[in-house]
Amino acid sequence: RMFYTCGPNEAMVVSGCGRSPPLMIAGGRVFVFPCIQQIQRISLNTLTLNVKSDKVYTRHGVPISVTGIAQVKIQGQNKEMLAAACQMFMGMSEVEIAQIALETLEGHQRAIIAHLTVEEIYQDRKKFSEQVFKVASSDLLNMGIGVVSYTLKDVHDDQNYLSSLGKARTAQVQRDARIGEAQFKRDAVIREAHAMQEKISAQYKNEIEMAKAQRDFELKKAAYDMEVNTKKAESEMAYQLQVAKTKQRIEEEKMQVQVVERTQQITLQEQEITRREKELEAKVQKPAEAERYRIEKLAEAEKLQLIMEAEAEAEAIRMRGEAEAFALEAKGRAEAEQMAKKAEAFKQYKEGAMVDMLLEKLPLMAEEISKPLCAAQKVTMVSSGGSEVGAAKLTGEVLEIMTRLPSAVEKLTGVKISQVTRLTSAMKSL
Repeated sequence: RMFYTCGPNEAMVVSGCGRSPPLMIAGGRVFVFPCIQQIQRISLNTLTLNVKSDKVYTRHGVPISVTGIAQVKIQGQNKEMLAAACQMFMGMSEVEIAQIALETLEGHQRAIIAHLTVEEIYQDRKKFSEQVFKVASSDLLNMGIGVVSYTLKDVHDDQNYLSSLGKARTAQVQRDARIGEAQFKRDAVIREAHAMQEKISAQYKNEIEMAKAQRDFELKKAAYDMEVNTKKAESEMAYQLQVAKTKQRIEEEKMQVQVVERTQQITLQEQEITRREKELEAKVQKPAEAERYRIEKLAEAEKLQLIMEAEAEAEAIRMRGEAEAFALEAKGRAEAEQMAKKAEAFKQYKEGAMVDMLLEKLPLMAEEISKPLCAAQKVTMVSSGGSEVGAAKLTGEVLEIMTRLPSAVEKLTGVKISQVTRLTSAMKSL
């Protein structure tokens, strides 16, 4: 036998002399030389794999069991994938090939379960299936096997975790149902209230329309009555109005006559006023203007005289001030010279100068001592009979006080007045 054929679910690989690399045919026929060439077959049937992962810990540490159904097959249309599959699975049965693919899928399924939470796997099965399909396909393609489909079949656990999630969802659905029922009842009550409100509104609107019709009837009737009464009143007042107009016309004519008379009187009065104004101007206004002009000129002359007198007085005051200032300046210079001479004398005579100053001030001191006596309104003196009485007594007391001054000066300054009498005489001669 040298001629071989295969169906579309099978591939043939011819190797040996003249076949380098080997010839791979999927669903066809080939001529094989006996003894120098060899033919092998590999199945292209779709394999159904039950991928079970028991008690795999998820990302939060919850153990669950997942079962998935995968459809895989060797891709005979792709020469590279068929060559890779022939290198790995040639000579193996479909069971052995399925076992290898199953272990690969189960490993990827476990890895993906470990990176997800139970909620993510349970609530979004499509996403989980897509991740397993995507990750497993990349490895199986390198083996020449293509993943036709992958579906998550079952998820369960032994810790009642999923049932707890179901209870929570059930409670949520029941709650939503109760809320929906309550909302439906509420809406029914609201619709019923709206219907009642619309009914009452329609009733009120009907009553309002009836009231409006009644009002319009009354208004139109009143308008008609008023129009009839108006016509009657107009007909009754027409005669009276005509009589009044006639009387008014007569009165207007009388008033026009009076106006003409009054106008003539006003014209006569205006002419009389003009005549009197001219007479007044000739007799009073012209002399008054002349007198006013004379008074204004006299006032100006008097004002000029006062200004000149004030300027002369100011000049005299200024000259007197300059003279007084010069006299004060001369007097000041004389007093300054006198003070300078006294100062030189004080430097030369010292104690004698002090005594001289004291002697000059004695009259002032006596005056100050006697001031309290002069200020007394009444003085009562009692005599024992052995001393003077009256003004002599007062004078003697003042003199007694003055005689005590030399001893007081000696105690204050250490200078005896009796020893410096000669010096004092010399200073006075100066």
